[in-house]
Parts: sequence; C-alpha cells; structure tokens
Amino acid sequence: MSSDSSTSGGDPSSNTTTTITSVSPEKSSPSPLSPPVQIPISWPPNASLSLNWIQDLISAFDWSSRNLSPFDFHSVLPVQVFDALILTASKLLHKEPNCVTLEDFSPDSSVVVVGDVHGQLHDLIFLFKNAGFPDDNRFFVFNGDYVDRGAWGLETFLLLLAWKVFLPHRVYLLRGNHESKYCTSVYGFEKEVLAKYGDMGKHVYHKCLGCFEGLPLTSIIAQRVYTAHGGLFRSIPVTPLKRAKGKKNRRISLNSDTNSFSLGSLEELSKARRTVLDPPWEGSNLIPGDVLWSDPSMKPGLSPNKERGIGLLWGPDCTEEFLKKFQLKLIIRSHEGPDAREKRPGLAGMDEGYTIDHVVDSGKLITLFSAPDYPQFQAGKERYRNKGAYIVLRSPNFDEPEFHGFEAVAPRPQVNPYYDFEDVIDSDEELDLASMATAE
Repeated sequence: MSSDSSTSGGDPSSNTTTTITSVSPEKSSPSPLSPPVQIPISWPPNASLSLNWIQDLISAFDWSSRNLSPFDFHSVLPVQVFDALILTASKLLHKEPNCVTLEDFSPDSSVVVVGDVHGQLHDLIFLFKNAGFPDDNRFFVFNGDYVDRGAWGLETFLLLLAWKVFLPHRVYLLRGNHESKYCTSVYGFEKEVLAKYGDMGKHVYHKCLGCFEGLPLTSIIAQRVYTAHGGLFRSIPVTPLKRAKGKKNRRISLNSDTNSFSLGSLEELSKARRTVLDPPWEGSNLIPGDVLWSDPSMKPGLSPNKERGIGLLWGPDCTEEFLKKFQLKLIIRSHEGPDAREKRPGLAGMDEGYTIDHVVDSGKLITLFSAPDYPQFQAGKERYRNKGAYIVLRSPNFDEPEFHGFEAVAPRPQVNPYYDFEDVIDSDEELDLASMATAE
C-alpha cells in the first residue's frame, strides 16, 4: 500500500489525458399514432433472437411509452413473451461467475462501460445509438441499477436482457443495489410492473426478482479494469474455535471487529453467495452487500458506510492496495448520482456524468453515472440537469478511458411516478434495515 499516492476529488477531468466528448440528442419528433412495428411483439421461432427483433423491440417500447397508457403495456409485450425472454436470460445469467472476465479481444475491439440508467429508457436508446450497438468487436458492461425511480424500468431491463440473450458474450449485465426486493418495493419498480401487467403483475415481478439474483456482481476487463456497481469489498475472516480432540466438526465464528477490516480477495469474491434478494449487512455473506452499496471516500482506510447502513467506505490507500495487489489500472464503479454527491464533502459533483475520485500510483478510481437529468421525478424546483456519461475502453490496453457525455432526451413522455418521490429519500441513505431483513 502506498502512503504517498496522489488523490483527486475535484474537477472530474483532473490528472487525466483521456478523451472527453459531449453530445446533445436532437429534440424528439412527434411519435406516429400507429405503431411502427407489428404489435404485439412475438417470441421468435426457436428462440433465436436477431438484431432486427431487438430493433423492433426498441421501436415498440419507444412508441408505446409515448402513445399508450402503462396499463396497456401487456398488449405490447404479452406475458408469454416476457416469460420466454426472462427464462432464457436468467439461465444465462445464473451460470455466470460472480466476477465475469472479458478477454480474448481482437485488435479492433472496444468495451463500452455504462453506469446507472434507472428506468430512463429513452436515454438508454440514445446511448446505444451514440455508442453503437453491441457487435462482435463492441462489448458492453453495465454496472447495474436498471430499474426504480424512472418510469420505464421494466422496458429498460427487458431490452438489456434481450441484448444479453442475443449476444451473451458481448453484453454483460452486473447487479446494482436497486436490483433487490427492498429497493424495488420502495422506489417504484414493483408498482410499475403491477400497473403494466395487471393480474399477472405479481408473476412478472417475482420473475424479475429471480433474474436479479442471477446477475453477476463484478467484471474484470483485459486483466486491467475492475467494474462493479458500488465498489470494493471486505475480507471475511473466520476464527476457529477450540474443539475437543477427535471431533470431526470444526465450529467457526466470524471476526466482526471493525478495527480489523481489510480488503477482500478475488477468490473470496468468487465464493460469495449472490443469490439473495436483499444482500445482508451482517453475518457471513457480506461481500455482495459491499460490492453493491459501498462508496469511496477521501479519508484513508476501510470503515462501515454509516450513511447507507450497509457496505463500506474506502479511501485512496485502499484503491491503491486493490489495484496494486491485482495488477489493475482502473476501477470503474457507479451508484452515486447528483443527489447523492451533493451530500459528499471532498468529492466532486456528478454534473458531467462521471468523476475521477482517486488518482493513485497504480491507477484511478472513476464513478460513472449514465442517467442524465436525474432523477426523472424530483420534489425540489431546482433540477440537477446533470449529463449522463459512458466510457469507451479500447484495444490493446483498455486502461485509457474515453468519456462520452450526453444530455437527456427531451421532451420525455408524460407519465405519473410509481413511488412517492416527495417523501422517499433521494440517495438511498438511512435504509430501513428491518424491512430488508424481513423481505421475502
């Protein structure tokens, strides 16, 4: 661990020579009254998805969001098609390891890394058009938080699942903290699904929860870049208890002394149990909660994330230790939008869709947020009007990030929120841990 590593918590472009571009989407033109593709969408023969099928799905979702009531969504994507898509995708996702690896690239390969999108379907569609669709040479890694707050979380998640089924080794979907039962019951996704599928809403929602459990936690790109929704994680040491000689069963107890926190290993990450609806904040299975909920800090060391009530805070020294130990150059995490960042002294705001939080001897820590003009529903009169951003990593080294900023698609279709955004806290702080513990 380096004690004199430099740090950065100010200008997001400080200490970097990487490419920065910014674009503004053209103003949306009026949507045609009749759908541009055949509706309802049908499941393709032999479950063989194609680029044309996904483009039709995009068109159908975009058109229905502008012309139909949410209560009519089931007529666009029948529940039988939903079932086929989520079953196929879930089988793929559950087979993937906790940490997916992207390697064996061609000289022309690039990787697009995307942060939180939070149900902002139209901004996601623009991102795909701006970055280019996934293909043989263009990989995508999504850092989670596909649902909640925005009004089109279901369409957003299903579109990404379709890409995963079509190109399973080019599109990687990681889990965010909002891909959980607790968050989706508070921040709107559950009510959104119930509205869009009516009597079949509970069925659809539970299928989504089961799929969430299968989402991998992290990725490593070209053995140089680590991505995760929240970030780093602790080691879970165990202390053998004394046992009578000859006993076959050894009892162990967790060492929960917070003064002994240390960074976890990739081996520990690989063994963590991710198939939980709400990752625990206590007990032996803490790594999923750390990966999904933790935040960087300018204060050295590793400590409990008291603001959120789950996960960790880690300092620049921990970033340096992690990068050096695993011979990495970049950490790209997400999890914090403009609402969260305005409450974080010492760290830059999220006006541009990204910040460079730590610059250390071995590399950088970046926070990436891909939902512009966030949140969609905001109680205050003053909006953040932040840009979203995505990162492009290119061959051969994949460790010099190109930042691509973009503004929100406007105007957004008129729609009512699915949660009480005026009373619900905006940055996931002070969680109701008792509700999380009892969620089933």
